[in-house]
Amino acid sequence: SITMASEAVAVLLLVFLSGSTFGIKLEGNGYTDVLIAINPVVPENPLLIKRIKDMVSDASSVLFTATEGKFYFEEITILVPPNWSQGDYGRTKTETYEKANIVINEENRAYGDQPYTLQYGQCGSESRYTHLTTKFMLDDELIKLYGPRGKVLVHEWAHLRWGVYDENDDGQPFYKGAHGGIQATRCSVELYGQIVNRINHTKCTHIDPNTKLYTQDCVFLADSEHWEKTASLMSYPSLHKVTRFCSKKTHNREAPNAQNRMCDNRDVMDVIFTSSVDAKANVQPLKGPHPAPRFTVMQRGQRVVCLVLDVSGSMHGSRILQQQQAASLFLTTIVEDNSYVGIVTFTNYATTLKPLTVIHREESRTQLVNYLPVEAIGGTDICKGLKKGFEELCKDNGNTMGDEIILLTDGESELDCVSEVKESGAIVNTIALGPSANKELKRMSEISGGKYFYASDNLDQTELVNVFASLTTTNGDFTHQTILLDSSGMKRKGILNGTVSVDHTVGNKTTFLVLHESQSPEDIEIKSPSGQIYDFIDFQPSSISKTHSLVIQGTAETGDWTYTIKNTLSDQSITITITSRAVSEAIPPVTVKAYMSQQSIDGSKPMLVYAEVNQKGVPVILADVMATLESDAGDQYQLELLDNGAGADAFRNDGIYSRFFTTSKKGRYNLKVKVQRKDKGKNNGQVRLKRHSVAPYVPGYVIKGKSPIVMNPPKPPFSEDDLQDDVGSFTRTAIGESFSVSLPPDLNAEIEEDKVMLTWTAPGEDMDQGTADSYEIRVSMDLEALRGNFSGAHLMNTSDIQPLEAGSTEEYSFLSSYIINAEPETVMFFAVRSRDKDSLMSDMSNVAKATKMLRFVPFVQTTSTSTISQYPSNICSALFRIT
Repeated sequence: SITMASEAVAVLLLVFLSGSTFGIKLEGNGYTDVLIAINPVVPENPLLIKRIKDMVSDASSVLFTATEGKFYFEEITILVPPNWSQGDYGRTKTETYEKANIVINEENRAYGDQPYTLQYGQCGSESRYTHLTTKFMLDDELIKLYGPRGKVLVHEWAHLRWGVYDENDDGQPFYKGAHGGIQATRCSVELYGQIVNRINHTKCTHIDPNTKLYTQDCVFLADSEHWEKTASLMSYPSLHKVTRFCSKKTHNREAPNAQNRMCDNRDVMDVIFTSSVDAKANVQPLKGPHPAPRFTVMQRGQRVVCLVLDVSGSMHGSRILQQQQAASLFLTTIVEDNSYVGIVTFTNYATTLKPLTVIHREESRTQLVNYLPVEAIGGTDICKGLKKGFEELCKDNGNTMGDEIILLTDGESELDCVSEVKESGAIVNTIALGPSANKELKRMSEISGGKYFYASDNLDQTELVNVFASLTTTNGDFTHQTILLDSSGMKRKGILNGTVSVDHTVGNKTTFLVLHESQSPEDIEIKSPSGQIYDFIDFQPSSISKTHSLVIQGTAETGDWTYTIKNTLSDQSITITITSRAVSEAIPPVTVKAYMSQQSIDGSKPMLVYAEVNQKGVPVILADVMATLESDAGDQYQLELLDNGAGADAFRNDGIYSRFFTTSKKGRYNLKVKVQRKDKGKNNGQVRLKRHSVAPYVPGYVIKGKSPIVMNPPKPPFSEDDLQDDVGSFTRTAIGESFSVSLPPDLNAEIEEDKVMLTWTAPGEDMDQGTADSYEIRVSMDLEALRGNFSGAHLMNTSDIQPLEAGSTEEYSFLSSYIINAEPETVMFFAVRSRDKDSLMSDMSNVAKATKMLRFVPFVQTTSTSTISQYPSNICSALFRIT
């Protein structure tokens, strides 16, 4: 998307290894592009598909009622595992398990079968995903514990989409009310019920002498038949009378719950309609009933990927070597067995070096590596490379739907093939090598559902190798993926040494890869925890790619491995990269994920980066987490990320590590996170953890205040130790997508005689590069109304504006033909947004004010026209017709 430029400004970022509900769209009143993915461990079951559809259909009606007719579910995609074979499933485009908004999986030790949402952002921020289990979907007995599936989904959707929090609290179930008396933590406080002993069901009278509240053997049972408007879906969604969220009139500001703590005592409806991602849409209630949701069931096929590699003259020397070394790692270690891989190169023309080849033995991997380019000469035409890549992808089944391209370039050639990329249905991951690579690569990845990375071209850095190591498949099964343990480097004569911890969740295919620039290092020594030495002669050398690799046979020992690389004769770059895989299919590995909350920022709102460390959903705590952020100008920042529940961190000891980061320097940034933990033994069990953002368990209820009390089956027991994972010492490294920092616009407004004059600095098509496609200017007499609802302000006619190149001064004026009131103290407020060629909008500019009340008549000079290129619906047919 476009951002707008100005002078220096402090930009606030928040470091997050996470993500959010990216992909969901709100079109009118309906949510589209909602992705529900089923994990590969789930056995094929047609009933599960039916239950998902029933749940979403029920939830759509609940959602429509709860939001007063404003929202419903319109289009849902269900992604089934690759190993399912009994249904007639469509082929995916860019949908992957990693992008799922809702996942269906087996239970984990942290939550059991309790529905939950992975939520750790600020109030009003989107969350990562909602987790439901197959037992929750198929076993109707769980409805008694958590409520109807449709209402539970709406409860979790409020966490996921709108960033609101629970209004009950198992940790603080009671509190002392402002007017005296003990109250149950709930919303609304007018929800009636009884506080009883959970064992004998009699009225609770036990008071804790320290807290002056009811003891832990007491529980509040809501009245299931009480007036429906006094309860909230974020507090008691299981009660059939509950159909609303708490509003300003019903909100319980006293309750010690997460909603009040995280959202400054604001009610749920206020957050939804003023602070969430949907607040700016200014949606009006739908007239009449909402349509039923539409479902599409899809399946990803075998992974098919084409490397599209730049071999133009600017890649000569160290860059072509970096590309070769990083691509070698991808081919030998990262890409999964049974995948199809092809290799295409481009200069000012494109060539297929290796057609699609199935990966089934080490020989096929080696063969592909031998085809990697080693020479660079000529010009740069990125689009020719992409089109040749599409041609190769077409050859497996006649289309490119769901296939992948990994594009690496250092060039700045014109990108006039964005429409073909979008229409292809392929995922395009782009890698910009060095500071001069085309900045529009980011936009190409965004529209295709791919990832964007910027990598330094310094050989002593491991950025490019790390990027290729992160390009694993994303089907939800981590036991067959390569995991990056560590990487480091130096550019000097001397000794490179370090320690990497191999924990009991990994150890298969553990590989030490040493890269050098010119001359082989004099010696390499790897020492296992038991003292076994692997030296230079144990490594497999490659004089072409200047690599030395060691694969540990069998399962690598658990413990600390040390490495020492001696390079005292040649002043060159030396790096080492260590990877491994899960020790077995039965033991999921510890993983670290790195995400930015947004991929571009102009200083108008915080950016977030979190370190999410877990073992199959179980948080891994007490780790040391360091984030390194580096700009394309070479500015580097190191931050220790914390899991302490303070500042940027939402919850203490939940395995999510975060930190604030500020900078006033614009540019492209990459992100690397290193996680280490030394074995702290059984001390981990002394750390109490807490579930949050879950569907509340209902112990029972009363009916119209009468006996007998209806009690539900007890909640499955769990140990506090189950809410964390003690995996001993380990080392992990994770790479996040690259992001851009630009600066907000300097919009200015003045009145000169009978004209209102607006001036601002032209933004670019991408950051401060290129030219925007159009502008949207709005005016309001109410400052807060303009800030809070830009789209609702008066729209100016800007059809005569032809945007200038980034950095230029834009001017726009209009006549004040009809002066309603000439009083000088009347103030008008203006703001502007820019739009790119794909209709992606920038954030709103600063608000500029002008004094005088005018009736606005836009001064229109010319009428602009545009043409839209038409592309065939079948890109493969088009490509082969052209060739």
